[in-house]
Amino acid sequence: MDANAISNLATQMTQQNTSQSVGMAVLKKSMEAEAQAATALVETLPDANPNSDAQTSTQALPSNLGNTINTTA
Repeated sequence: MDANAISNLATQMTQQNTSQSVGMAVLKKSMEAEAQAATALVETLPDANPNSDAQTSTQALPSNLGNTINTTA
């Protein structure tokens, strides 16, 4: 191998390493953004406290609701 080939190979490897590092940084940033969006979405959900008004509102439903499952298509 001559000196130019070695130099070109080293340059290509450095560029590939830099490109891979940039790609990983972008991936990490996008994952952080998705995590923040998911956290914000979860925080908007109402509390699932069994002592809340949700349980008392289901007690007002007719007794025939929820007893059978329609399995025909």
